[in-house]
Amino acid sequence: MDGPRSGRPPDGNDDSSAGDGSSIDAPANRGRERSQVRDRLCRLLNADSGPALLVRDVLTVLAIVSVIGLVLFGVSGVWPPMVAIESPSMEPNANVGDMVFLVEEQRFAALSSVDGTGVATHESGLNGEHEQFGKPGDVIVFEPNGDERETPIIHRAHLWVEEGDDWVRMADPDYVGTTNCEIVSSCPAAHDGFITKGDANSHYDQRDPQGMTDVVKPEWIVGKGLIRVPWLGQVRLTLESVLVTGGVVTSLATVAGIATVSDRIRRDP
Repeated sequence: MDGPRSGRPPDGNDDSSAGDGSSIDAPANRGRERSQVRDRLCRLLNADSGPALLVRDVLTVLAIVSVIGLVLFGVSGVWPPMVAIESPSMEPNANVGDMVFLVEEQRFAALSSVDGTGVATHESGLNGEHEQFGKPGDVIVFEPNGDERETPIIHRAHLWVEEGDDWVRMADPDYVGTTNCEIVSSCPAAHDGFITKGDANSHYDQRDPQGMTDVVKPEWIVGKGLIRVPWLGQVRLTLESVLVTGGVVTSLATVAGIATVSDRIRRDP
């Protein structure tokens, strides 16, 4: 007769747990990884030469530019909040290379603004109530004919017209010349909107038979100019002409929210 058995029954898990140290080593591995990451960050932050310094400086610039862009966007309500002027039709009130800070058109609206648009026209501002960049009326940035593929135009809103209006007859004769509604493609107005003109141009954008753009619908407006900073945009334009093929300036400008706009000078016959 067998006597009582001593000991405990074999446990199948004992060998596997004893032979596999992964559960014990995992926390240690994670600790080492965290320590390595901290070491790399310390070297990056404290570097005073070499590639680490370059990487740190680039990241710092990108961070600063991003923060500035976000702050400007919060104030302006439009993206990009700044535009660089590349041609001279708004001279002398906005020159090539100037930087213009934009705001959403409903912000900082004058009492004389057209209802529902936030934009005051040159005509409504002649009483002296509202002036922007040296003349009555708001300066707006808009997509010609509502085409997002076209370079936006920065011109002054001169008058508001409604669908069916013979706006040529309503407009300032000095800026329409001898033309009439019968030969202007945008007359009578096919929809409500603004008649626009560059301050340096002799005629309205919509005056010629084909016109630079149709009557500008409110929804085509990207924003309106609030502040002009002379020559600041020239930095962007100059660097773009040199480095745009590498995509460097375009990328930084996108982060900063700086776009290029044309103010399209009219070449009259």
